[in-house]
Amino acid sequence: MSRPPVPLPAEHIPPGTADWRTPDAERWLAAVPARWAHPLWAFLVLLVSIVWEVAAAPVVPCTSADPCGTDWPGLGVAVVMMLTLYWVWRQPRLALAGLAALLTALVVEDGVAAVFGRPSGLAFLGAVVFIAAGLVHRLAAAGRQRSLALEAAGPAAHPLPAAARTFRRGRLSFVLAALLLAVAGFGCWQAQQVADAYEERAAGATHLSGRVTALEQDDDGVDILEVEADGRTHRFETAFPEDFPVDSRVDIVVDGDWAALVAEPYDAFGWELLVLGGSVAGLASLVNGVDGLTRAKRLRRGPLPMLRVLVREGHDDGRTWVFAADDPEGLRPILHFHSLYAFDDEDEEDDDGDEEGEDEDGSDAGDDPEAVGELGRIAEILRGEDPAPPLREAVLYGVPYAGAEVAFVSRDDADDPEVSVECSVTAVKPAVPGLVERGPQRRKRKSPRRSVDEIAVGMTPTTDPRVWTAHGFSRAVGLGLLLVQGGGIWAALDEGPSWSWLWLVVGLPWLVTAVATALTWRITADRDGLWVTGAWRVRRVPWDVITSVRHSDDGIRVGRAKDSSVELSPTGWAWLERRLGREPRAERVVEEVRALLLRPELRPLEEAPTGRQGMPVGPPLVALSVLWGAAVLLLL
Repeated sequence: MSRPPVPLPAEHIPPGTADWRTPDAERWLAAVPARWAHPLWAFLVLLVSIVWEVAAAPVVPCTSADPCGTDWPGLGVAVVMMLTLYWVWRQPRLALAGLAALLTALVVEDGVAAVFGRPSGLAFLGAVVFIAAGLVHRLAAAGRQRSLALEAAGPAAHPLPAAARTFRRGRLSFVLAALLLAVAGFGCWQAQQVADAYEERAAGATHLSGRVTALEQDDDGVDILEVEADGRTHRFETAFPEDFPVDSRVDIVVDGDWAALVAEPYDAFGWELLVLGGSVAGLASLVNGVDGLTRAKRLRRGPLPMLRVLVREGHDDGRTWVFAADDPEGLRPILHFHSLYAFDDEDEEDDDGDEEGEDEDGSDAGDDPEAVGELGRIAEILRGEDPAPPLREAVLYGVPYAGAEVAFVSRDDADDPEVSVECSVTAVKPAVPGLVERGPQRRKRKSPRRSVDEIAVGMTPTTDPRVWTAHGFSRAVGLGLLLVQGGGIWAALDEGPSWSWLWLVVGLPWLVTAVATALTWRITADRDGLWVTGAWRVRRVPWDVITSVRHSDDGIRVGRAKDSSVELSPTGWAWLERRLGREPRAERVVEEVRALLLRPELRPLEEAPTGRQGMPVGPPLVALSVLWGAAVLLLL
């Protein structure tokens, strides 16, 4: 028999709050957009039509009168194009504006007759019409859902709880936007520096007309143009060799040993690519921050309609799933979103004051029944008996519809006398079958987790410490990443100092850490705890501070009571190991360590000597990378 929902005290249910019952919820769910308007179809149609149009559109050749330099208007259109692809999924109103801007830019650039005179242009127009119809349909469906939710809530309205009124959203998005837009600004400045340097030098150089004598490729596949002018032969790299056939005339500028094609004066493509990526990501983050802040302010603006519902936290993804008030079994979810706790300032002060080792009556906190119950729940999780989160009665504040912001009040569990306030941090989504099935039920494991008793049967007490080290799959992953690291260093240093060195600075520390961990990770269990050897150091984790041992994302995580978790990643490739019919080694290690944690009688009797604790290889790998980089520079 399932557990009854955790009740919400009557004093936390505002007068006039209506129950959101199954008939009303079914009407609300029936108002979702049709399948043809799913964002995935709009995204794919727009992407295909853009690729076709870009490939089919005539390319203006590079000439002396119209050289191929920096194209800021074209870059701006590319930014709008990529943002529109993103907004089609996340921001329907902005996606409509983006589609209008793209269509206008295309017509202004080529003219109406030219654009719609080619099949790709007509296909793009048809794609715009289809996508716009889907976006309007999604907005209309959200409006219908809003009306149905207001009808179900009735006339009663009440302000948000105090904690929700102080909840803030969008700060991280604004920080990311500032950093990414700064990167885009830096790229723009660097590209302009390249253009200005050329203009300054070309102004004092000699302008000559030459004849193309040969067109060839070097060992790296770069097209090289040979031009004979004023009795000398000059070689130029070109991105568009088709614009310069052999025996054609080209204009060049010469200043001593420096020479440049007037039609292709410089190459700022790398900086333009940085501007494109930084602008798209930065503007997307900025819009997300503004949207989250605006919706949160709208939620706090005045009294809100309320609905009594049931909620449950997702077992795997942490989503909040909302059910009808008369669905005590939680059989049919209505909507879902991610949420975070909102705390009142007074509550935070009270929490700080209560962090003492003893209760007010002087008794030890360790004898508190609540603390004992919490330890029992932790033990259940460690044994693999993690129970599904309970259904909870809740009051939902705000008008739920696709894309809305809401807040709710509930109790976390039946043993908690206090209520908690949570605010959504992602938009509300209807819980309807989609292209990818999703639900609040727990996903089935591909290999069922064995209980601690099953693991303990195969383990006998030992005197010597137990040691688990990197195995074949883990070392294969490490060697593969090492090859990527070596190739990345070679590619970054191949052309001498350039902006690509920034990617080396950003990516190399992660690669070194991953390679060192995958090749030589080690866990040693002895009498007093674990020695965990990662890329950079060996950490001591006593048994009495370990709260959890988990395997996720091809890594091992050891949770600690006070400090942050100790993590090893990667420790293999679980997906491939399962496909080959083998049990992932890291999962086996986690199960055996968990058995030692919960069965002290299985722990080794001796302490591990220094030689068996492992040695991190991150520092030697850094030295090896430096030597490899020096060798590359000497060889090039």
